[in-house]
Amino acid sequence: MTASEILARTEALCPVCLKRLPASLVAEAGVVRLVRDCPDHGRSTAVVWRGGSGGPEFSAWQREARPLPPASPRPGEGLGCPLDCGLCPEHGQRTCTVLVEVTERCRLACPVCFASAGEKPPPDPTFEELGRRFDAAYAAAGPVILQLSGGEPCERPDLPELVARARSAGFPYVQLNTNGLALAADPAYAVRLAKAGLSWVFLQFDGVSDAVYRTIRGRPLLSQKLVAVESAAAANLGVVLVATVVPGVNDRELGALADLASALTPAVRGLHFQPVSYFGRYPHPTPNGPGDADRLTLPEVMAGLEAQTGGRLKAADLHPPGCEHPRCSFSGHFLVDEQGRFTPLARAGCCGPDPALIPGEGARLSPLVVSRRWSAAPQAGDAAAPEGSLDAFIAAARRRSLSVSAMAFQDAWTLDIARLKRCCVHVAAPGGRLIPFCAWNLTASDGRPAHRGRP
Repeated sequence: MTASEILARTEALCPVCLKRLPASLVAEAGVVRLVRDCPDHGRSTAVVWRGGSGGPEFSAWQREARPLPPASPRPGEGLGCPLDCGLCPEHGQRTCTVLVEVTERCRLACPVCFASAGEKPPPDPTFEELGRRFDAAYAAAGPVILQLSGGEPCERPDLPELVARARSAGFPYVQLNTNGLALAADPAYAVRLAKAGLSWVFLQFDGVSDAVYRTIRGRPLLSQKLVAVESAAAANLGVVLVATVVPGVNDRELGALADLASALTPAVRGLHFQPVSYFGRYPHPTPNGPGDADRLTLPEVMAGLEAQTGGRLKAADLHPPGCEHPRCSFSGHFLVDEQGRFTPLARAGCCGPDPALIPGEGARLSPLVVSRRWSAAPQAGDAAAPEGSLDAFIAAARRRSLSVSAMAFQDAWTLDIARLKRCCVHVAAPGGRLIPFCAWNLTASDGRPAHRGRP
């Protein structure tokens, strides 16, 4: 029998009552679990890391950083993290991306939806209300990335006007999180969004076969997804393919997605994986929650990418973030060629130069670096670069570059308070609070939300 080892002490939640509890990260045979005991509901555990087999070990996945707390934290109500989010004085990282949900309507009913969108949705917030939310978010976060999300934002007829309003609030980069159906149906729509000031498109793109979409999204959608990429490219909008990865459904298509993304450059600027998390619409059958086979961890995604590309994309070229907690994400930036080779362009990760020595540099640099990588718009001076010059070579390389990244969102079983306090992706809630993404979407084992519906 393999002995277990406590790697770290932290705090977590009871998935039943969401009470904050002392917790441990316990390793056994290369698997790290988050373990806690609730006096009312007993012990719960969840796999948070499976290293080895090509992926990094838990102890090796580190990046020094000095995060900077929010400039103007809101006083809490004595509930403690994660229920006092707003951001409360306990939070340890400033915002790099603000997310605003502009509707809860959607024509799909995806089993993995964070927001349970489309289920008796409330009326959309008014244009004026969203404008005030943009202004308040800018005042709190400054010139960061603003993501318009939902639901499906394209269900709003005034979405181009909302993009323009967000830009007028001061946000230099506006990102659309979409299933792509509206872009596929009308290429002129992408042009309208681009003219309004949209920076790039975060496109739901789970696999390269319709079997995947039937399972995860309820219908075959691959052809429409590909048309959506074409529409965005024609409008000079960069595209990031975003795959929710579900064990046993599309975890065998990681390499195929990487190959497709590289073949679709320069239209596609990034490929982003989100291992499935169990909140929102997920039906929680028991307090014990998802089993080990229902979990896919970041090192397994990295190892899968290397194995499924035959080593052309190497796990060693993917790195911890410089903004959020190291165990929340990975990223790499590559030059891709017609032979399907992935040549790493930088070791710095998603936030550019190493921010370890300067507090807050990860959150400050992230929007700028992300915009350069994900935007399809030419950089200043590209067009004027003389043929054969170094500048022309750099411009050409930029057009053939691809970012590969992932983010492991936390649910009630996996939420680690230490990780949550380093979150830099914040939702602008209706009442004016900024709430870390995983806290905003958090639901107890019976589906009860922690934050949604609160003023």
